[in-house]
Amino acid sequence: MDRTGARGALALPSAVWAATRLTLLLFVLKVFVFPGADVTSDVSVIYQGWYEVLRHGTFPLDDVTWQYPPAAALAVLSPGLLPFLDYSTAFFVLVLLADAAVLALLLRTGLRPGRTLRGAWVWVAGVPLLGPTVYARYDLMVTAVAVAALLAGARRPRLAGALAGLGAMVKVWPALLLVGASVRGGTPGRRAWVSAAVTAGVVGALFAVTMPGAFAFLTFQRDRGTEVESLGALVLHVARHHGWHGEVLLNYGSIEFLGPQVKAVSAAALLLSAGAFGWLLLWRLRAARFRSHTLADAAFTAVLMFTVTSRVISPQYLVWLVGLAAVCLCFRAGRMTPPALLVLLAASVTVLEFPVGFSHVVVSDWYGITLLFLRNGLLLAAAVTAARRLWRSTAAADPAAGPPAPAARPARSPVRS
Repeated sequence: MDRTGARGALALPSAVWAATRLTLLLFVLKVFVFPGADVTSDVSVIYQGWYEVLRHGTFPLDDVTWQYPPAAALAVLSPGLLPFLDYSTAFFVLVLLADAAVLALLLRTGLRPGRTLRGAWVWVAGVPLLGPTVYARYDLMVTAVAVAALLAGARRPRLAGALAGLGAMVKVWPALLLVGASVRGGTPGRRAWVSAAVTAGVVGALFAVTMPGAFAFLTFQRDRGTEVESLGALVLHVARHHGWHGEVLLNYGSIEFLGPQVKAVSAAALLLSAGAFGWLLLWRLRAARFRSHTLADAAFTAVLMFTVTSRVISPQYLVWLVGLAAVCLCFRAGRMTPPALLVLLAASVTVLEFPVGFSHVVVSDWYGITLLFLRNGLLLAAAVTAARRLWRSTAAADPAAGPPAPAARPARSPVRS
């Protein structure tokens, strides 16, 4: 594509991005009021409180809501880079910059041969579907690291691995980014895995040595229950209408179910996550064809599966899926268009569930339950569809490719009668 054509192709997504992100900023800065609960209190109260503790060289050991790997401290401390702004405003500006960095990466990738700008459009449209919550959490920053890791891909496997390792030390889930990295070539292999392990080990060791309580989050995560927005929580929501006498309380930083049978539901979720891990292991053993898009497709599928089976599905988790879906759709030959569209639909329902209709979810009325059934059903359908397409696209013979073309017959000389 020539320079003039490239500028024209980039102008529209850039303009739509600017308009939608300005709107998100106006909401989190409270120039406009978004319906539902105030989503910015996590930044102005919780994050800022952690900031005051972390800046003195220790983790918030007495706060069970700190449930993140040690490098999450970098995101919480990052507003200190903009001392001329108050903490919340600086945080929102940094999230905006991370958002812009993702768009720039996707646009640049989309102009390459064999690539497309569909991925950039998924990002442009998907993020604002989640409402202002996406700018009031640090998950978008982590997603930017994950997108950069996947786009580094086969070109720079060590960089891809290092970014995945760093991301895993910020919020765990980027550890799944290399599940599709083949050691047989075609996608980042041994060098990416080694780079990820070394990066995660070095970052973890540095925090463990320099700041007390770097890995206290492991205990806090273990003790979490079933959050009201998760797939398993739907059983308890319905049970409340049939005589179940549990409670819904703020616990470990989220609204969770407490009471009889909750531990059984949480255990079932862990078993489903173990099943997802087993499926991914089986897929890796059986996969025979690794293409340029397999790394992104596998990462998207893995994160989808573990999100759906988790005891917690917070609204901001959807930005992970939107980012990974965007990377998948950068590849013309990719197979993840249907699950990506399902994720976008799930994002549009999520904003109705939180923050707009969260009071209905907490009291388990039928409006709240319906929203959860719809959102979680869409995510479940996306996970199943992605898994099926990943399996078929990496099988020894890809059915989507159709039967091989018949060999051309040699031309016969004309025969005179």
